[in-house]
Amino acid sequence: MEQTDLIAGDRAALLPAPFREWFAARGWAPRPHQLELLNRTREGRSVLLIAPTGAGKTLAGFLPSLTDLAVRPMRKPGEAHRGIHTLYISPLKALAVDIQRNLMKPVEEIGLDIRIETRTGDTPAHRRQRQKYAPPDILLTTPEQLALLIASSDADKFFSGLKYIVLDELHSLVTSKRGHLLALGLARLRRLARGTISIGLSATVAEPDGLRRWLVDQNPPDMMADIVTVAGGAKPEITILDTEAHVPWSGHSARYAIPSVYEAIKRHKTTLLFVNTRSQAEMLFRELWHINEDNLPIALHHGSLDVAQRRKVEKAMETNSLRAIVATSTLDLGIDWGDVDLVVHVGAPKGASRLAQRIGRSNHRMDEPSQAILVPANRFEVMECRAALEANYLGAQDTPPLGEGSLDVLAQHVLGRACAGPFDEDEFYEEVKSAAPYAGLGRATFARVVEFVATGGYALKTYERYAKIRRMKDGRWRISHPNVAQQYRLNVGTIVEAPMLNVRLTRKQGAGGNVRGGLLLGQVEEYFLETLAPGDTFIFSGRVLRFEGIRENEAFVTNAAGQDAMVPSYAGGKFPLSTYLAAEVRAMLADPSRWKALPNQVSDWLRIQQDKSVLPRKEDLLVETFPRGNRFYMVAYPFEGRLAHQTLGMLLTRRMERFGARPLGFVATDYALAIWALEDLGHMIRRQKFSLGALFDEDMLGEDLESWLADSWLLKRTFRNCAVISGLVERNHPGKEKTGRQVTVSADLIYDVLRTHEPDHILLQATWHDAATGLLDVARLGEMLSRIRGRIMHKDLERISPLAVPIMLEIGREQVPGSANESLLGEAAESLIEEAMGA
Repeated sequence: MEQTDLIAGDRAALLPAPFREWFAARGWAPRPHQLELLNRTREGRSVLLIAPTGAGKTLAGFLPSLTDLAVRPMRKPGEAHRGIHTLYISPLKALAVDIQRNLMKPVEEIGLDIRIETRTGDTPAHRRQRQKYAPPDILLTTPEQLALLIASSDADKFFSGLKYIVLDELHSLVTSKRGHLLALGLARLRRLARGTISIGLSATVAEPDGLRRWLVDQNPPDMMADIVTVAGGAKPEITILDTEAHVPWSGHSARYAIPSVYEAIKRHKTTLLFVNTRSQAEMLFRELWHINEDNLPIALHHGSLDVAQRRKVEKAMETNSLRAIVATSTLDLGIDWGDVDLVVHVGAPKGASRLAQRIGRSNHRMDEPSQAILVPANRFEVMECRAALEANYLGAQDTPPLGEGSLDVLAQHVLGRACAGPFDEDEFYEEVKSAAPYAGLGRATFARVVEFVATGGYALKTYERYAKIRRMKDGRWRISHPNVAQQYRLNVGTIVEAPMLNVRLTRKQGAGGNVRGGLLLGQVEEYFLETLAPGDTFIFSGRVLRFEGIRENEAFVTNAAGQDAMVPSYAGGKFPLSTYLAAEVRAMLADPSRWKALPNQVSDWLRIQQDKSVLPRKEDLLVETFPRGNRFYMVAYPFEGRLAHQTLGMLLTRRMERFGARPLGFVATDYALAIWALEDLGHMIRRQKFSLGALFDEDMLGEDLESWLADSWLLKRTFRNCAVISGLVERNHPGKEKTGRQVTVSADLIYDVLRTHEPDHILLQATWHDAATGLLDVARLGEMLSRIRGRIMHKDLERISPLAVPIMLEIGREQVPGSANESLLGEAAESLIEEAMGA
């Protein structure tokens, strides 16, 4: 059902008088879509609201709750608490806190007797406990906390009065395993509180019908929520940084642009600077402070920082005390803090929809244009930024499609359901199928998941520790021991970060140099810290720190005077290049008329490439071969993203080994793939020792892929995540936490047992699916191989081409580690560039 034209006066009558007076006192009027959503929910229908930034989505989502609670009879003295009336679910803890702040203002100004509280992983345990016995009217929480609440034995009582579920930034939740867990949680809520109305709030998406199905019961299938769509909104004003500085050929730091970025910060009230990874955030924050001659208040915000530090930054944003904030995705959803009047995106956005989301943080009002500057970190990123900018003006969307529900998540949910009380398998199957991601789940597969939770599977059933649930005499399932529920509560959730250690700032004590506890700065990857020796320095929390050692789950550091330091590595936060932007970059390369929108140094680079080699047509694959030093190189330009290119590199090198090319290694970026070998690759192709058509044949995704995966660490890494999510391997135990190494060893041992004795195990099935869609990006690689069949352009060159320079510099970066060798790397780069671009 599409949105209809509204007569504001008629619909405004839906609002109780105090609400109408509140709007009037401010010279406002409720917007048509806010009233339309209220009307639909009054009719008992779930609704998806799609609206641009600043359109009042939050108020629209809560108006049904606030107006309903406003006319509710007052609770009498001694009357029992009525339970949760409205549940709000956010993808970010910070967003839940922000919504509470924004929602309390109209509640207090209208004079409503409504309690609103947050419940996240940062909420103190005593407050979470109190909420179960004295619940607020409106609870603002996250998917993980919902999973804990419905796994409680008194969940039916806690949610008995639930009327509304508000799901914010829905588009960002539904495509991940968190979304699968949340969908299962909603299916449970619909059984605990019949007649519950779901309200989804979303930015513009490519396929809204998927979200409409996701919001409602899928028994019967293909049921949809109503949709209210808000058109319009001021077009954002986006520019690509215009600077005289040399745009780097490769890399991701964008250091060249720091002075220009600093000048932009000085010209605006508050600037939000987005990057794609936490290590980039640390680097950018440090570089800005180096040139901060005006001593502007600049802050850092990312997920590994201690919660107290994050909250301090958020409070400063709320009071407009900051001039700039460097952030990752922790602040890119829905948050409306302070007078942010500029967004700077450092590095390419990797997706048109992600860019639209992030720039919407600037001038968070529907009728005022967002201001944004894109800062490409290298020359290929210049083209990607241009493609993203044009996509934004066209309103193009590249949100990923909704996938099938993950089986490891289902296993976790099955255990949570048993923690709440005994369940009948057939009834529970019907409930699970009502969740959109699991609507197509077969009965036999569901039974295998239940059996896995009960025994661990055939190969593990002799081990008592894997028997989490048991069948009762009446046929229902229950947990096998009360400790199982405790373990579930400690390990719930689907976010599996690389193992992290606390970083504690301390001072050496005494002559022996012993270290003692001090300020907690946050967490850093265990893997990174294990590569450090005492005395090594690194940047974290905006400081240069000296590593002193590790004790249990904490790394101790001291302040370091030196400026030369490494940046911690993080496994999370790396976004793949979207298929839409990849296609647009290929189209831009193939169309010289579009080059006039690019900086001269980039368009000149493409023209020289045209002269010295060739540029591919949009649907073609360019493959260049050339010698350099005592190696022979093959560079391909698929533009399909780093994940697909890494998988392609692994498979191509195996094939080339069989062809006798003796490959030595490869490197992949979002845009290209380079392989180097001992044999003359161009000569072998010319002499038909192998053909590029055979090399890039789609059959590589059959036996070649399976044999590579059998020897690869990738499947073990993916299995580890699935084992943790499913509950097979537990990270946390009462009073202690397994180290990352312990988790990995446990998972690896189980993986080897299952591969040998039960290769069709349900968790191996989930692992392969995750690897294919995640780390390997097999589907995208398959589409690319199909696209280029018969369309490969081979250019055999005597020396490196201009287009190959960026990825060849990545090879150099791998071979010359550490900032101490920057000058060495610079000399190598100059030589390579001169060779490619010279006469």
